[in-house]
Amino acid sequence: MTTTALDDVDLLSPEATEDPYATMQALRDTAPAVWSDRHQAWIVARYRDVESALTDRRLSSDRVAPVLARARAEDAPGEESSASRILEILKSWMVVSDPPAHTRLRKLAAGAFKGQRISLMGEAIQARVDQILDDFIASGERDLIHHVAYPLPAAVIAEMMGVPLEDQDRFRAWSDELALVAFGAGGAARGDRHERALRGIEEMFAYLQGLVDAARAEPGEDMISALAAPVEDGDRLDDQELLSMLALLLFAGHETTINATANGVLALLRNPEQMEAMRQDPDMAAKAVEELLRIDGPIKVLVRWVLEDIELDGVTVPAGDRIFLALAGANHDPDYFDDAGSLDITRHPNRHVAFGRGIHACIGAQLARLEMRHMLQSIVERLPGLRLADDATLEYVPSLASRALKSLPVAHDAVPAS
Repeated sequence: MTTTALDDVDLLSPEATEDPYATMQALRDTAPAVWSDRHQAWIVARYRDVESALTDRRLSSDRVAPVLARARAEDAPGEESSASRILEILKSWMVVSDPPAHTRLRKLAAGAFKGQRISLMGEAIQARVDQILDDFIASGERDLIHHVAYPLPAAVIAEMMGVPLEDQDRFRAWSDELALVAFGAGGAARGDRHERALRGIEEMFAYLQGLVDAARAEPGEDMISALAAPVEDGDRLDDQELLSMLALLLFAGHETTINATANGVLALLRNPEQMEAMRQDPDMAAKAVEELLRIDGPIKVLVRWVLEDIELDGVTVPAGDRIFLALAGANHDPDYFDDAGSLDITRHPNRHVAFGRGIHACIGAQLARLEMRHMLQSIVERLPGLRLADDATLEYVPSLASRALKSLPVAHDAVPAS
């Protein structure tokens, strides 16, 4: 096995949780692929290698099955642990499958994310944003994550699924529990994360089953009806596949957008001249969203398994090993982005990899961009004097994959409507 001079890296350390980009720079400077004993994985952080790996069929996205096999080997005879049970559920998710299973699931999911369907949602999204900010200003609340970034994607995905708005808080609770396993929790949550995730997904499935039954009986224009409908060749999702797909879309459809929005606002707060430029020219919003996704995106790492030996500039990554594709490292690679560590909302072109590439590129990317564009532009326009609260302490969730603030306390000079 190839070794490097870099001390064993811990992506869950307090330092890497607070600032992953310094760690990513050290990885890029050391080798195209660096082995970590702590994570039992190779870490790839250079843009060229990450971009290529995202479409390399020698790398498998079926990353749950090997972990499930280990969990089952550790189960007591005749017993199934909560780790095995939650992993058994997650292994059917589209994002952790390879062709041909992935090809089929993606085709069946595509009907719910047709470009025309998403583009027509702009007016409704803006109305929801306006209401959220009205409530935030009137309430005097300070946490921009809980009271602004969270409500929008939760409301949008709830509306798309035909879920009563009053149930959206249940989505967040279930999603938070799932994230402990899906994004690789560290810290105090690591010990009981499988039990918590299992309880959350069982509650979610019970709730969603009622929606599925209703959609099967009387199909409508909602996402569940679209997913339940057969495609051209007559294929369709069975109920268990549909529940798994809805759980994935519910989780991915708002968890990453919340974090991307919060990270984007913080980046603008740290670069007030860029925020003022957005305020003066709303047409910059689209480019700004792309740059904010690049500078501090919601996903730091994607996990793959190596099916065949791969050589990266003299470093051999052997078959059977695990590999981390560090999107956070690629998006800060100075060989591909001028002044890569600085925010520039006019940056063009901007070929960041925040949404991945290839067959596993984020299926909800268009919706996430639309939500972020409306939310961020409205925040800079409607919250004059936006700044971090004087007593703000920023803390990130200890997570291998997710870049997520726990809270974002702010102050502003907006006044409630009369």
